[in-house]
Amino acid sequence: MMGQALVRRGAAAMAVAAACGWASSLAPGVAAGNVGLAASRQTVNQAQLVSAQRGPVAAPPRKIDCRKVKCIALTFDDGPVSGTGKLLKYLAARHVRATFFPVGRNVKAHPEMVRKELAAGHEVGNHSYTHADLSRLSTARITSEITKTQKAVRAATGFTPKLMRPPYGATNSRVAAVTKRLGMPQVIWAVDPLDWRDRNSKTVESRVVGHARPGYIVLMHDIHPTTVAAVPRIISRLAAKGYVFVTVSELFANHLTPGKKYARR
Repeated sequence: MMGQALVRRGAAAMAVAAACGWASSLAPGVAAGNVGLAASRQTVNQAQLVSAQRGPVAAPPRKIDCRKVKCIALTFDDGPVSGTGKLLKYLAARHVRATFFPVGRNVKAHPEMVRKELAAGHEVGNHSYTHADLSRLSTARITSEITKTQKAVRAATGFTPKLMRPPYGATNSRVAAVTKRLGMPQVIWAVDPLDWRDRNSKTVESRVVGHARPGYIVLMHDIHPTTVAAVPRIISRLAAKGYVFVTVSELFANHLTPGKKYARR
């Protein structure tokens, strides 16, 4: 992770807020320890189709009500990279859906990986084109960073992202105005395990599980092998606590306002 934003990341680290309740169309009698993975086996909501040549995604909405069910959204920034494939295998093995916020230039370098993310039912957002601190840029440059990534994802998959995550969580009135105009909410996070700084799988696992709450958005990075290695245990431990793994849009039942910031339900 880029070093210039250590202060922002530290300030944002592992934010804690009020929990929310949740409900899902789970079959009666599912054991508490298996409830999260059982719900995650339902078909994921995917807003658009990837072109048939690249692998179609035609997934109907899942019947998950995060007002009543113990939802949590795992998100992964800065990819895709070659190691993202291993993460996708871990998520698929556990029937978990996540949200990816790729950097546009990495999308151009690994378009097949973004196609795999969508084909697996994951949600794909926008994390700028060069991982720039958008709060330091002009309106024109902010617009360029976001729209270039939109075009890169669309060229690779036929899908246009609806969510935007500002790098470092750095945002201001200009970023809000641009994202509002482009029709994109700003997705921040409620849990930051500092995996970009502390490259230790056990540490990342402990921080995510220890600070998880219903309705939270968890920040991680698929560019770090230590983070990817932590994911199976994170999923197992959160599932044992009864969590259901949802995409960001599912967490908010697709009721997100363009330009507004979201860190938790």
